[in-house]
Amino acid sequence: MTRAGSPPPLDGLRVVDMSTSYAGPTASMYLADLGADVVKVERPRTGDDARSWCPPSADGASAWFASANRNKRSVAIDLRSADGIAVLHRLLADADVLIENLNPSKLAALGLAPDDVRARHPRLVYCAMSGLGLTGPDAALPGYDLVAQARSGLMSVTGAAGGSPQRVSTALSDIVTGMAAALAVTAAVVRQRATGQGDLVDVSLLDSDLALLAPRVAAYLAGEPEPAPSGGTDSVLAIYQPFPTADRDIVIAIGNDVIWRRFCVAVGLTALAEDDRLGDNAGRRAHRSELVATITDVLARRPAAEWLAVLAGAGVPTSLVQGLSEVTTDPQVLARGAILPVPGSDGALNGVRSPFRLASMPEPRNERFPELGEHTVEVLRQAGFEAAAVERLLASGAVAAPAATADRRVS
Repeated sequence: MTRAGSPPPLDGLRVVDMSTSYAGPTASMYLADLGADVVKVERPRTGDDARSWCPPSADGASAWFASANRNKRSVAIDLRSADGIAVLHRLLADADVLIENLNPSKLAALGLAPDDVRARHPRLVYCAMSGLGLTGPDAALPGYDLVAQARSGLMSVTGAAGGSPQRVSTALSDIVTGMAAALAVTAAVVRQRATGQGDLVDVSLLDSDLALLAPRVAAYLAGEPEPAPSGGTDSVLAIYQPFPTADRDIVIAIGNDVIWRRFCVAVGLTALAEDDRLGDNAGRRAHRSELVATITDVLARRPAAEWLAVLAGAGVPTSLVQGLSEVTTDPQVLARGAILPVPGSDGALNGVRSPFRLASMPEPRNERFPELGEHTVEVLRQAGFEAAAVERLLASGAVAAPAATADRRVS
């Protein structure tokens, strides 16, 4: 039974997010999408690094920042000051989860290393996000998406056949690490709510990219040759790759022997369907080059739209290789409500809906990303600071807020 209109599943979960850039904010955004109250702790004056990732921007707001920071509140705290650290600990005392991706030496200097924080707040779920993980000889090295894609081997299998390795052209490591963190944090919270125990969640870009490569690693360790860029051709399945047609490229995904036979009949290659040498994937792999040449010759005779209709009618998985101008107007994408316009931006800024749908949440939570320090006064007052204390912290620079919100004093 659908419980539309009921509280979201993470309603009441209190998250303090000290992370910056993209992986950590993605993790906290997914938690916020599910109902968590996420307080984003930022540096006064500059804030999250991604606020300056421009262009593109709209009204001075970075499109990248907007895409990973919906449904949050922002407080600006100077963690270099003793008062700022005290404010943070006041917030952590009432929080369920802390997310951070700061340099380990900086954390230690601030007294915010995992062991220190967990000793002071034993119920807290501490999520440490990093480039290479909390352990190992290179744990202290900085990490970015590009570095993780290179070190994990992901780049070594990406690119045109015979060409140089290529980065997957999106913040893949960051986004997948954010998903992994949100999953692990949610699991830790389940136990926290049952037992009152906190946990340490250790998530890294390198580990996430290795997880993406799991089938390739498994195949290599099982005796397959070390893979190289293959231009979209799968190393195991045949045929599973892009093909040119008379006007543009499509992909064809033949995942089993039944689909192979359907495909051959649909495109007029019945003799191939009846060839015992090609009846299983091993046989098709052994003859991959000649099969690709034959199929390429046939598909080049008709435009993509005709082939898509033919193959869809035969139950063969296929698609155009779409550009973003097509993706963002794709009827299926639109029907799923996958593009989320940022409120107040008149369509100039957009995000992408989280990759899950819950029957109890028929409409996605979609609140505009916060301005830097927009909620400083509000959050501090909710944390128990008296109005005079908030005034003092603002005056000292330990915390900051935009003038408009700082002037709205709570008596």
